[in-house]
Amino acid sequence: MFKIVIIKKKTICTILVILLVVGIIAILDVPKQIQKIIYKKEYVEEVEKYSQQYQVDANLIYAVIKAESNFNPNAKSNKNAIGLMQLMEDTAKDILKRVDLKITDSELRDKLYEADVNINLGTKYLAVLLERYKNVEIAVTAYNAGIGTVDNWIEKGIIKDDGSDVENIPYKETNNYVRKILRDYKIYGGLG
Repeated sequence: MFKIVIIKKKTICTILVILLVVGIIAILDVPKQIQKIIYKKEYVEEVEKYSQQYQVDANLIYAVIKAESNFNPNAKSNKNAIGLMQLMEDTAKDILKRVDLKITDSELRDKLYEADVNINLGTKYLAVLLERYKNVEIAVTAYNAGIGTVDNWIEKGIIKDDGSDVENIPYKETNNYVRKILRDYKIYGGLG
């Protein structure tokens, strides 16, 4: 009987310690503090500027930058996408026609490594996609897979144009990308 009482006291003490730790975490909001480290917001001035200029939610821009380059302005993919928002040169050339930037074709590659230029063009591209598709889900799908590919999937009924079935995206890379962006977008929105 004495052993049972000791075990019960140890169990009660363990439970109290667990409750104390959980309470401290809840009071200090440690998970949110950790999330703010993982989901950093760098290039705030540029993101806020182009978010307002092109009417794109800043949290979406942060989610795209995190997924594309993890805030590395010198990132370059094996497909030659460049900079923070991983823009292809041809896409950047097309978007350049829609913004007030004077950059020659010969300067473009180097300029895409500059945060201001990359976020400007990347955010404008997101704005174009959001205007075209009218929802975040399909816009970020097109950001990754391309407009022609997404239009083809919609035309064939593989995905719906309202973005309600992005789980049906046939490219594994794009499917994972869209899920990651949507998750990170939600997390950034909750961080304030």
